Amino acid sequence: MSKQKGFFTEDLRLSELSQHGDPLQKLNAMIPWENFRHKLNRILKKEAKGPGGRPPFDYVMMFKILVLQRIYNLSDSQMQYQIMDRLSFMRFLGLNLDDKVPDEKTIWHFREELVESKKLDLLFEQFRNYLIKEGILLESGTIVDASFVEVPKQRNNKDEIKKSKEAKFLKTGQIIN
Repeated sequence: MSKQKGFFTEDLRLSELSQHGDPLQKLNAMIPWENFRHKLNRILKKEAKGPGGRPPFDYVMMFKILVLQRIYNLSDSQMQYQIMDRLSFMRFLGLNLDDKVPDEKTIWHFREELVESKKLDLLFEQFRNYLIKEGILLESGTIVDASFVEVPKQRNNKDEIKKSKEAKFLKTGQIIN
């Protein structure tokens, strides 16, 4: 039977993650992310084209997304999915369950603007320097993308199956039933 979601369900789950030693929470605590804001605002300053329009996502949050991508070796689409799926990612980015998550095109566009400005490497160097100052060695990892792909059914005739088994026998020397 399903329980009704309470007011503090998300907070309780985040508390449990903290008790298990959420590495992203530790990373958030040691990096002065606000020190990136001035550089990001200067690099990405845009002139308003007119009234209205959707305001941009917070630049520091978007940079933190790029950091997560590098740490976990994620594509833009997987990054979007993982932000929506993982409470630890949401907390790291300062998002709640009801907040809008940047889509893969927004992530790509943000990174491309930094690449074109030739400042992305400098920002990551500043990030690495903060880690070094804290005595942290950051190792990248991957999150396995468990994709399910339908495989076509094999429709070999008896002769083709026999030839395949013979080829395997010659290669391995083991009898294959």
